[in-house]
Amino acid sequence: MINRFMRRFWAWPSELKELGVLGMNRRNAELVLPLNPRAKLPNVDDKLRTKSFCTAYQIGVPATIAILKHVSELKNLPARLSTCSEFVIKPARGSGGRGIIVIAGRTHDRLVSPGGREYSEADLRHHCAEIMSGLYSLGGHTDTVIVEQRIVCHPIFKRFAVGGTPDIRVIVYRGEPAMAMARLPTKASQGKANLHQGAVAAAIDLDSGTAHGGVFRNRVVNSHPDTEALLADLEIPQWPQVLEYACRLASGLGLGYVGIDLVIDQTNGPLVLEANARPGLAIQLANRQGLLTAIQRIDAAVTRQNIRILPDSHIA
Repeated sequence: MINRFMRRFWAWPSELKELGVLGMNRRNAELVLPLNPRAKLPNVDDKLRTKSFCTAYQIGVPATIAILKHVSELKNLPARLSTCSEFVIKPARGSGGRGIIVIAGRTHDRLVSPGGREYSEADLRHHCAEIMSGLYSLGGHTDTVIVEQRIVCHPIFKRFAVGGTPDIRVIVYRGEPAMAMARLPTKASQGKANLHQGAVAAAIDLDSGTAHGGVFRNRVVNSHPDTEALLADLEIPQWPQVLEYACRLASGLGLGYVGIDLVIDQTNGPLVLEANARPGLAIQLANRQGLLTAIQRIDAAVTRQNIRILPDSHIA
């Protein structure tokens, strides 16, 4: 198990191999390159394209309020948002949660985030202009602003998230779920479900949808650092639908190795936020298991069934 090496900050290569840990170079060379055709990558790098695929395959997504492509459109932004008290502003080509602003309400002439930060209309216009300039986009290219429905977190997460909405990542390999985790916001992450900023990564059992331990700032944990809620008490609602959406979208995108990020809305259930053709590897720490083990299990099952879902990988 990975946790037997968590007491030290390193491991021998032979130990990592024994655990089936997937490294970045091997991920890129043997999974991303052969299984994710380059021509299909723009469909996941652009959130608007991903949403169009979700719509085509009848997969739930947050409702779109506005799409802004030109700076000239920003002068009308306050009027377009005048009837909205809750919404999210995000870059279409952003990554790692950068450039996202969540508005949870209004007070007088100010808009307020879940954490209490206030924004003026001028602040939002300036932020949208930064998004359009490419400040938050992959490669620094000019970008599009997406304004969409704010997710109302399912009540089951109340004890497992602080100041924000948790999300769920499912790694799909050759059309099958390989590994999953929930990313739980904390005070340290300032309400963001971002592991690099201090969110908790909680391993999720693929069969039951229940959590079974996790990682916080590279330390093994069994409870949320702020609420002290036991991670083992977390059970993801509508778990079969979460897996169905993830696998259906991966198949529709034509990608053999992809991370699908979803949230559970209180009213609308599972909704897809985005897809990632180069998903990070921290999910292995949360699950205390290497991804290679799961990949080899799926390869063996596909071989037994004599099914060739996508081009064979070279993992051995």
